[in-house]
Amino acid sequence: MTDLVMRTLDANSAHLFHTMPDPLALAEKHRRTTFRPEWQRIALRDGRTVARAAWWGRAEDTEPLLINWLDVAEGEEAAGAELLRTAPWRPDEIDLDLPADWRADARLRAAAETRVAAARLAGYAPLVERFLYRWTPDCALPERPGRLVFTPEPDDAVFLDLLRRIHSVTLDAHARRAIAQGGVEQAAQEELDIFHWMPSPRSWWQIARTGAGDPVGIHIPARNPSGPCVGFIGVVPEHRGHGYAYDLLVECTRFLAEEGAEFIAAATDRSNFPMAAHFTRAGYPVVRERVNFWAEGAVSAG
Repeated sequence: MTDLVMRTLDANSAHLFHTMPDPLALAEKHRRTTFRPEWQRIALRDGRTVARAAWWGRAEDTEPLLINWLDVAEGEEAAGAELLRTAPWRPDEIDLDLPADWRADARLRAAAETRVAAARLAGYAPLVERFLYRWTPDCALPERPGRLVFTPEPDDAVFLDLLRRIHSVTLDAHARRAIAQGGVEQAAQEELDIFHWMPSPRSWWQIARTGAGDPVGIHIPARNPSGPCVGFIGVVPEHRGHGYAYDLLVECTRFLAEEGAEFIAAATDRSNFPMAAHFTRAGYPVVRERVNFWAEGAVSAG
């Protein structure tokens, strides 16, 4: 094989990022995502693009937060890994988004396996597989069960306390990783930080209570940089087993719809069977799947 040429792009060369086939339909997936040209890189062999990656961060970030576009040509796993290893940034996370039917289609499965192999060679390990959902008005609004009372709460300390309780027993792989690194306090604080990072009003955050006033959980209707989303659904351990997460999801959906949302994005771990069932019941179709990778040294739970 001839030598690889690694190239970091800029505003004048950003078009070169789109000189590869796109079997996983990543361009469509990321049509609402804003990438900085200078955080995009390609690997060339004999003038042909054989791997590409895009690092992403918020407008105010000086370093990227994650890699959320990774494409590698068949047989070029080593080139994809080299593209990541030689980059000037090393975020902990790679998000590999895949079509919902990728396992059943041999072509898509092979494309996914090539990218997984490149990520592994670059020192990343799978953390969790996730379902990605997208509700639209065509899905119809689920009816409120009417069992809980939802109210805003201006005090972050109240949310932080509930997040500690929610994450004390959790199926969420990202929360479990945070707990393994720094305990429940870290997991709760990371979640709260994400809520504040989202560019939606703080006043949208809500606590769910029983009719007697006992806190059951929280839901966070939100907007991320791509649009409306279910920011968080969580039930405290002592109130689990009653399907209350469905009530929270319904309220979150209806809240965003009443705010004019034309779609609502959401996600949950494939292994979180109860929450996946709630999304199905609420009318959320799976539109894509995702494999989250974390740098080997950062992965301590999964």
